[in-house]
Amino acid sequence: MELPHIGQNCDAENCNQLDFLPFKCDHCGKVFCLQHKFCDDHKCTAPAREQNEEYQGERSYSCTIPGCEKKELTPIVCHHCNLNFCLSHRTQEDHNCEKLPGRARELTKTAEHVEKILAQKEFKPKATPTNPKAIQMAAKIALMKLKTKATGDVGIPQAERVYFNILLPIESKKPPIPLFVSKMWSIGRLIDFVADKASITNRNNTGAVKKLAMFHGDTGIRLPPDSSINGLLEDSAVMLLNGSTVILECVHDSVDVLDNIKLYKR
Repeated sequence: MELPHIGQNCDAENCNQLDFLPFKCDHCGKVFCLQHKFCDDHKCTAPAREQNEEYQGERSYSCTIPGCEKKELTPIVCHHCNLNFCLSHRTQEDHNCEKLPGRARELTKTAEHVEKILAQKEFKPKATPTNPKAIQMAAKIALMKLKTKATGDVGIPQAERVYFNILLPIESKKPPIPLFVSKMWSIGRLIDFVADKASITNRNNTGAVKKLAMFHGDTGIRLPPDSSINGLLEDSAVMLLNGSTVILECVHDSVDVLDNIKLYKR
């Protein structure tokens, strides 16, 4: 099967490099690679446009904690996770910083959880590419497709957004939905968000025998509801990536692995 043409060649003289995320010059209208995106780099000959008058009012910086609407006149950036916060969430403990020493223990527990499931079920996850370029290319292509059609909470800062292709419960007979969410969310919050977005009945806060759970789309492993999305993204044992496919299904608490993940991808 012929692969679709992705990216564009750089218009800079003697370059012609293929770039998958090219930059279009606002002055000359040509397309350039990362090394030639600025006017000086590609020796732009088009006359510079008049610059818009700069905003003279007070600038404010929003807190990246979901639900926090506080803003500060100066940026308060955590030197550990490089995200911006308000005064109330400036310390690592206040914003549950992903670089906290305790978070390392959380990642270790998640890895142990995955290994335990694989050992009990004798389930071998699908082999992943070992070539770094192949991994980067696959993730980039998946993200490019998702970003063109994904929906989500527009209040989520761009720096926090992660994209997933969500496969819904088989019995719902609903098509997959591409979504962007915050990496600061827990898997439990992701489940609630997806259920609400797709109009799926959610009985997780009741005594129901079966409850909604989120599973990895390639390995079928159940993602712990208390784990943060960012923590799982950083855990190589889980193999969850920005652009991954995940599966929402209603199951018993004893189900740790979906053995029939191929049924969801028909």
